Amino acid sequence: MFEHVRGRAGEVLTRDDYLTDFSRVHAGDIGLLAKIERGQSFQEPGSPSWEAFAAGDWSAALRLMEDERESIASYFRDISARGLTFRRLRVVEFPVSPYVQWEMHFLRLRAEAGEKIRVLPAGEITDLERDAKLPEVVVLGRSVMYTVIYDAEGKGAGARRFTDPGLIRATVAEFKALYARGEGIAAFFEREIAPLGPPAVRQPSSQLPASSAH
Repeated sequence: MFEHVRGRAGEVLTRDDYLTDFSRVHAGDIGLLAKIERGQSFQEPGSPSWEAFAAGDWSAALRLMEDERESIASYFRDISARGLTFRRLRVVEFPVSPYVQWEMHFLRLRAEAGEKIRVLPAGEITDLERDAKLPEVVVLGRSVMYTVIYDAEGKGAGARRFTDPGLIRATVAEFKALYARGEGIAAFFEREIAPLGPPAVRQPSSQLPASSAH
């Protein structure tokens, strides 16, 4: 699964070029935005909630996250009016990393606003990861697909861009198959995340590299 993506070079984009291209395609008539998120730790500088989390202030992280609710809801109202559905499959390892614990609160908020999010334990896809972990894939409709590139520190460094219709169709089909195996985020959150205490943050935010997980 996804070997057809791993085996293709694609057009390599810098981080800035990726974000610019993504915004351009996203503004069009794409119908579906599908994302597989596999990494267990990213950096989100520029997000007040993440910066509070990285500094070890969990209560402020949750409070600042809630401050974003209306802007997130506005985004999903806009894409819904355009007929665009956003589906995300979040692969989670256990025990959950501090980042994933923070992100699950953020994803629950996004799900309440309209994003279609399912969670899949990494232990259920070991047969698909004998040689390599699943790629971080972003599909925009039937026209463009990206695999996100990270450096050795987990810093967002750009993406590989694909436009072959057959390649995109195959990827969407495989995404749908995995997505169907996932659990809705609400049930997962209540069972696995809600009982957890504040996460331990080991690295000061001033030492963390910039990234672009969202």
